[in-house]
Amino acid sequence: MNLIVLCQPKLSSRLSNMSQPIHWLTEDPSVFPHYDYAFDEPNGLLAAGGDLSCERLLTAYSLGIFPWYSEGEPILWWSPDPRSVIFPRHFKPSRSLSKVIKKGHFSITSDTCFSRVMRECAAPRDGQDGTWINAEMIKSYAQLHELGFAHSIECWFDNELVGGLYGIAIGKAFFGESMFSRHSNASKVAFAALCHNLNARGFEIIDCQVHNPHLESLGAEEIARSDFLDTLNKATKQQPTGEWHFG
Repeated sequence: MNLIVLCQPKLSSRLSNMSQPIHWLTEDPSVFPHYDYAFDEPNGLLAAGGDLSCERLLTAYSLGIFPWYSEGEPILWWSPDPRSVIFPRHFKPSRSLSKVIKKGHFSITSDTCFSRVMRECAAPRDGQDGTWINAEMIKSYAQLHELGFAHSIECWFDNELVGGLYGIAIGKAFFGESMFSRHSNASKVAFAALCHNLNARGFEIIDCQVHNPHLESLGAEEIARSDFLDTLNKATKQQPTGEWHFG
C-alpha cells in the first residue's frame, strides 16, 4: 500500500535527462508498455502521461501498475521489482494488536465515507510538505468507488473517525493505496479487519506496492515482480465469495 507514508519526489526535471526515454501513454486507456520497460532507477517507473479514467486505472491495476506522482507533475505509472505484498491467509496480528482488538474499543465499518477516508489519507503528515493524493485522484477513485471497485475501511472511537484505509478490489486481489491514523493503533485495527475479511472471502493477495518498515511490521514481504504478476493474473480472474461486509 503505498500505505504510502512518503511523498513521491519531484521527477519532472529528471524525466528529460534519463538514460532511456520514458514511454508516454496514448489516448487509448487500455494500452500500457510491458513491465520489462520499467526503469531500474527510479525503481519501477514505467510510463508517464495519460489520465485517471476508470478504464485506465482498472487496466493498470490488473497489470500490476499503479499511479504515483506529485502535484504539478505528469501522471507517473509504476511497476516496481521486487513487489511488497501480504497474503491474507498468512496474516496474524501481533500479540499487542490482538489485545487491542479484543478490548473492543474500536468499531469497524466499510464504505460509509469513502471520500472522507481519502481526504484523511491525503492530510499532511509530520515531516512532509505535501501529499501525493490530490484532488484529481480523489475524484477518480470516488468514481471507482461508485462502480464498486474502490473500498474504504473505517475505524471509529466514540463515534469519531480515527483511522482507516482505502484500496481497489479486482477479483481476488486487493490493491492497498493508503491508510491514516488519528488514534494509537487505529489504522492497524482497520488493516487487521481488512485481512480477516479478505481471507474469509478467499482473496489471494494484497498489493502493498512499495515496501517500508511499517508494512513489514504488518507482515508484508517482498517478492519478485514476475511472481507477483503470476499470482495477480490468476487472482484477478477469480470471483470472491460472499459480500463485501465489515463490522
